[in-house]
Amino acid sequence: MFRYLRYAVLLLIALCLLTVAMANRAPVTVKLLPEDLGALAALNWQIELPLFVVIFGGIAVGLMIGFVWEWLREHRHRATASSKTREAQRLQRELAAMRDAKGEVQDDVLALLQKKT
Repeated sequence: MFRYLRYAVLLLIALCLLTVAMANRAPVTVKLLPEDLGALAALNWQIELPLFVVIFGGIAVGLMIGFVWEWLREHRHRATASSKTREAQRLQRELAAMRDAKGEVQDDVLALLQKKT
């Protein structure tokens, strides 16, 4: 049921995006710099694109910047989790080395008590 609901929501989003694209097909000129600054720097790069390409491109670039920003922000948490995982694995190896063939923890005091009984 949730799969069909997800497909319905995705279809609704796709229809909305298609409607926005169809309504914004007019070409627009995208310039690298304003005209005065471009003339001063001798960089008058420009391109004509449909408006929906500019809109969707801006959304895509914004999403990518957000993903990279979040990835960099969470680096500290990933590093901490990685070190804790390594420490847990080290402790598990140490515990396995302490266990005898029966699967019991080797402890000197417990071994002495078990020999008396």
